[in-house]
Amino acid sequence: MLSVPHMIVVFLVVLVVFGPQKLPELARSFGKLMAEFRKASNDFKSAFEEEMRDLERQARIAELKKQVAEANAAASAAMNKVAEPSALVGLPSPPVAEPTARTTESIAPVISPAADAVPRLDAAGTKTAVGVTEGAPAAVPTEGNPNGEPAAGSSSSHDQQQPA
Repeated sequence: MLSVPHMIVVFLVVLVVFGPQKLPELARSFGKLMAEFRKASNDFKSAFEEEMRDLERQARIAELKKQVAEANAAASAAMNKVAEPSALVGLPSPPVAEPTARTTESIAPVISPAADAVPRLDAAGTKTAVGVTEGAPAAVPTEGNPNGEPAAGSSSSHDQQQPA
C-alpha cells in the first residue's frame, strides 16, 4: 500500500499530466471502475462459495449413502447369522423334531407345598389347615385394647395387604 507522501506525489503527477479541468472527470471514472471491480470480485467470491457448498453437500450425500449401504450390509449379514447360527460356530445343526399330535386335554402341573414350608406374607388371604388365614395380620393385643384390634387412629398399613 502506498503511504501518504507517496499518494501526494502521485496526485501531483496526475494533476500536472491531465490538468485541473480533467481531474474531477478522472476521479469519477476511477470511482466507477473501482465499484465495478468490487462488484465483480463479490460476484466471483459468491459463485466460488456456492460451488464449494455444492461440493460439500455432494460429499456429505455420498458419505451418507456409503453409511446406509454399510448399515444395510451389516443388517443383512446379521440376519444371515441369526438364520444360521450353528453354521458360523462350526457346530452341527440340531436335529429337527418331527411334529407330534397334541391332545386336547391340557396337563396341569401338580404343586404341593413342602412339609416345612413357611407361609408367604404376600399371599392373598388363603386358609390353612389350622383355620388361620395366611397373609392376614395376626391379632396382637395392644395397650388398652384387649381384643387385639388396632387402636383407633393408628395406621398399620404395612401389616395389612389388599388382595390383588
